[in-house]
Amino acid sequence: MGKAKKEEEAVFLRKKITLLRAFSLLIGSMVGSGIFISPKGVLRNSGNVGVSLIVWFACGILSLFGALCYAELATRITKSGGHYIYVLETLGPLPSFLYLWAEYFAIRPANSAVISLAFGNYILEPFFAPCAAPLPAVKLVALLGYYIVLILNSWSVSWSARLQNVLSVIKLLALALIIVPGMMLLAQGHTENFQDAFSSQSLALDKLPLAFYAGMFAYSGWFQTSFVQEELVRPERNNPLAVIVSVVTVIVGYMLTNVSYYTVLTAEDVLASQAVAVSFAQKAFQRLISVIPILVALSCFGTMNGGIFTFSRTLFVASREGQWPPLFSMIHIRRHTPLPAVMLMFPLVTAMVCIGDIYHLLNFFSFSRWLFIGLATLGLIIHRYRHPELPRPFKVPLFIPISFTIICLFAVGMSVYSDPVYISIGCAMVLSGFPVYFLMISRPIPDCCRTTFYYFTFKLQVLLEVVRQEIRTY
Repeated sequence: MGKAKKEEEAVFLRKKITLLRAFSLLIGSMVGSGIFISPKGVLRNSGNVGVSLIVWFACGILSLFGALCYAELATRITKSGGHYIYVLETLGPLPSFLYLWAEYFAIRPANSAVISLAFGNYILEPFFAPCAAPLPAVKLVALLGYYIVLILNSWSVSWSARLQNVLSVIKLLALALIIVPGMMLLAQGHTENFQDAFSSQSLALDKLPLAFYAGMFAYSGWFQTSFVQEELVRPERNNPLAVIVSVVTVIVGYMLTNVSYYTVLTAEDVLASQAVAVSFAQKAFQRLISVIPILVALSCFGTMNGGIFTFSRTLFVASREGQWPPLFSMIHIRRHTPLPAVMLMFPLVTAMVCIGDIYHLLNFFSFSRWLFIGLATLGLIIHRYRHPELPRPFKVPLFIPISFTIICLFAVGMSVYSDPVYISIGCAMVLSGFPVYFLMISRPIPDCCRTTFYYFTFKLQVLLEVVRQEIRTY
């Protein structure tokens, strides 16, 4: 009886994410700031409207390939943790730690800062139009939105998942308000902006990797369910189904959205705009000028929620695997949320929002992200070869992971030529993890240091509990 009671009271991540919540998490993570920021980046680095639309479609197909690879990985490796756990299980501890290092110091804080800044821009747009919103105000609102999402993810798994369901509907509504007017104008014969769509005068082939970075940023939520694999209900069925339906839905939505943009706006309008959706509303329907920015801001809020919801699980799994401090494997005993892991990103995102710029941050973290995603799908090929005996409830044709891996690694290599400064900084962040791994991870930590760390961890937990009790009493 005593043993059964202890097992019943054990603290672990509960299976609370159903198929609908998984679909909402993916839609909420993919549809957000990207589709309202990336069109300018894709057009600038592709050179003309025709090539930019090809890049958008190619990024969608590439995302579908990646999602299918991750769906198979999730059925073979049934742990939460996403890229980290897949690299760890297939390629070993050193590449997985380097990913974790880059994720903590570069990828996740820069990505969250980009989305937060987009949220701040769009939430303030109706109040300052036609002028640009003051940069300090944008950064302040961006941080406020991020802190609200932090608190929500620290409070309840169920509430953050329910909010994701609502915000997913709002995201689709925002896209509908762009797609429907654009398609109506296109049906009326407004095709003048598609004349000379493939003009070679402004074609920029050397910048195409950066165009793919911008496009893939808009699709980049397709892997989010892999971070919460242990919390999925019936993951062998729900994970593949959720990723396939959600990615195909987003491909169709993004293509229609971009066609709508170019039906109303010229290429010069898109390149000159700081908020493409607002410029679209100003030209298409004046009545939507105040509505669209608010819906876009809520879309960014949903993307922030999905990102924090999944990243905290990565740190939880990494600490459980012994590659991150044990503090971050702790779960709130009543709320079942990984509170320390959620709060870890607070200082880094704050710093990047304060000093960063959207497009520079985007190039900075994209190198590391797509390097390790390519390595994860390379790991799938290796894992198939090493473990042919493992059950595979879901399997993709071999050409899919091979194609995806080659394209990712090729784009990563070419981006060094396209933007050497910021890509080099991202590369340096990855390489800086090598000495940390060999000094702190590969060799055992002395018992005295381990005991001291555990002591201060315990004291910190006690202090946090006292503060929580004082707040409740107040």
